[in-house]
Amino acid sequence: MEEEESFTVKDKRRFKEGAEEPQKEAKSKEEKTDAKHQERSHAEYPHALPAEINFASFIFSLGRSAFIHLGEEPDPVTEEKMVSLPLAKETIDIISLLEEKTRGNLTQDEEQLIKNILYALRMRYVEMASKKS
Repeated sequence: MEEEESFTVKDKRRFKEGAEEPQKEAKSKEEKTDAKHQERSHAEYPHALPAEINFASFIFSLGRSAFIHLGEEPDPVTEEKMVSLPLAKETIDIISLLEEKTRGNLTQDEEQLIKNILYALRMRYVEMASKKS
């Protein structure tokens, strides 16, 4: 029968004198960072996500992404206007797919919203695509 070897674990982390437990200190730093980020995001990004996510805000978000890809609005990260027709087309196709798959399950306002956004996006896409060719 073999004897099992025992071992000892020593905590070699260094802590500041008078500091709280490491987990509490880290949590406090995270909370402060989150609070600063939230303040900054609302100040710097006026188009931040709305408090409530619903179907209309989801469609608006997709529409805005498509307009960004069409160069109508600056990218929220780079703050530059760039055109990417393939990405715009993909987003338009996604909205179109949602229109098809949700047919009969939307309110009149939601149906009208999708139709209006798709119309505006498709017209702008055709205009941009014809300039490229």
